[in-house]
Amino acid sequence: MTSKIKVDNINKVSDDSNIIKKCGTTITLGASGDSIALASGASQTGFGRTGTVDWQTSIKTSTITAVNGEGYFVNTTGGAITANLPAGTAGSIVAFKDYLGTFDSNSLTIAPNGSQKINGNSTTDLRVDTEGESITLVYADDTQGWLVVNDGNNDAGSQASYIVATGGTITTVCTNFKVHTFTGPGTFTVCSVGNAAGSNTVDYLVVAGGGGGGYCMGGGGGAGGYRESPGTTTCYTSSPLGASPAVALPVSAQGYSIAVGAGGGGGTTCNDRGCSGAVSTFSTITSAGGGGGGSRPTASPNNTLGLAGGSGGGNANDSPPANTNPAGNTPAVSPAQGQPGGFGRGNTGQNRSGGGGGATAAGGDGTGPAPAPTMGAGGTGTTSSITSSPVAYAGGAGGGKYAGPGTQVTGAASPCGTGAVGGPGAGNGTINRGGGGGGAGHSADGTPNNGGSGGSGIVIIRYKFQ
Repeated sequence: MTSKIKVDNINKVSDDSNIIKKCGTTITLGASGDSIALASGASQTGFGRTGTVDWQTSIKTSTITAVNGEGYFVNTTGGAITANLPAGTAGSIVAFKDYLGTFDSNSLTIAPNGSQKINGNSTTDLRVDTEGESITLVYADDTQGWLVVNDGNNDAGSQASYIVATGGTITTVCTNFKVHTFTGPGTFTVCSVGNAAGSNTVDYLVVAGGGGGGYCMGGGGGAGGYRESPGTTTCYTSSPLGASPAVALPVSAQGYSIAVGAGGGGGTTCNDRGCSGAVSTFSTITSAGGGGGGSRPTASPNNTLGLAGGSGGGNANDSPPANTNPAGNTPAVSPAQGQPGGFGRGNTGQNRSGGGGGATAAGGDGTGPAPAPTMGAGGTGTTSSITSSPVAYAGGAGGGKYAGPGTQVTGAASPCGTGAVGGPGAGNGTINRGGGGGGAGHSADGTPNNGGSGGSGIVIIRYKFQ
């Protein structure tokens, strides 16, 4: 049987039920569904806390006088802040949270009341200087004072965080992406790494220097090696060479040395092949320089053959009958970084030089009988939109021609890329595009010409930053 407790000035509810009930040693306030509230100005004792605080919605931007049972959002963008703890008794609790992630630059100092301790230390305030930190303190007793019972920061859970980096020329594209462009040597410095929910890998384009064209009816220079990731950051289209097994690169907080390959010089004397271009590098990615174009021989027939490289240089005219296409993709990587150079057809007098190889197509072979031979065209390059605009890179150069009697056709520059035209006044490859230098011509008055220089390479890095 439930007994009734008589309490002055307390009424029954309308259904005559009791608002205070006792059953054995248990006293129940209210009925099912009721809300129990203390009157204004009243306080409760003896109930204890459950280990939580009541968070105050007023953001704190200056000195805090903390109250037992309260938690505070603290904004230190204007400078460091001190929080003064209340006089603690067993079970007292307070908490603080870094509101804008600025505790690392402007800290929160938590000071005890009088001679009370924090974590057993009676002489030292507690300094909180970790970005995004949240911290809860409970007063245990006079021996240890306030103890930290819970702390954490924003790296918990799956909150997105992003790469922060410096180096090169930096542009913002598609609102949320950074592009770092290196047209010369430098350092890509990763200041901090994000996570998979934000960004922790980068896309890249690494193009080496193009090869120089050969001297005097020489072969065209090969394009610099071209390597690209598949475009894992959205809002742009990579070239076909970004296909599997190419992948975006994970990065860590460190400096990455960047090398941007120079273009190879053109041949300037008989037997002087064009020079190969120099390598470009970023992290584990190395692109090989384009091969130099072969030269018309006066002593050593071997110099008529173009050089292997990222893309192969073209062979000169009068190459040995058994000449083969100078290899591209040397050293070999997958996907291939470039294609072979073209044949130099025929024997002495045929004047049929090959074009330099490009990123996606081999250099053209010299064709046709005298007196109207055709010089090989430069191999096709490729186009990437890693900078958010389509740009052509790594085209091979055309082979040189003899400007004597008869109709002769100069080797054309690559149809999609940056290799130069061959012939008298052979062109240079486009700088920072990795194009090959044009194979040299031979003027009608008998004056031989120099080969064109290859174009320098480029390194581009892209990632999501917000």
